[in-house]
Amino acid sequence: MANSGDLSVGSVIRFDGGLCKIEEYIHRTPGNLRAFYQARMRNLKSGKIVENRFRVGESVELVRIEYKQMQFIFVEGDFVVCMDNETFEQVYVPAELFGDGHKFLKEGMEVKISFEGDEPILAEAPVFVELLITYTEPGEKGNTATNTLKEATLETGAVVRVPLFINEGEKIKVDTRTGVYAERVK
Repeated sequence: MANSGDLSVGSVIRFDGGLCKIEEYIHRTPGNLRAFYQARMRNLKSGKIVENRFRVGESVELVRIEYKQMQFIFVEGDFVVCMDNETFEQVYVPAELFGDGHKFLKEGMEVKISFEGDEPILAEAPVFVELLITYTEPGEKGNTATNTLKEATLETGAVVRVPLFINEGEKIKVDTRTGVYAERVK
């Protein structure tokens, strides 16, 4: 068991029967009252935000998490199949752990999976990925003056909004956290 002073942003604790990841953790000392820690946490199963105050020195159950770099292989139903690069073991990870980032995964990409024991509890796609545009309306020369966007279909099947000057067959960089076009790859 750990105490509330051992926690930090990114820690995973067992709270109200579920696993929660701490997103914001602030030490407060209000006027003539006792000090406390204000925590904003996300439940890893439901995705709900939970807020709680911890007394200084209060016992909390810190969960041991093991992080592994794994290789994305393919999508099967509601699961993303990844391979451990050391043991070549295949692991079925629920696609919902990646959020919308699983739409941008391409075969052979490295992903970060977090395990509690043998169960995957967190998954992260690479922050930026370079993908080929398979379909978009043709661009025209000189369409760089305005901030107008058009839709483009990527090689993974995902659809993103890109500037008018981007053409089919070009590679672009996409932010997997937001699904937004970042830049054209030369």
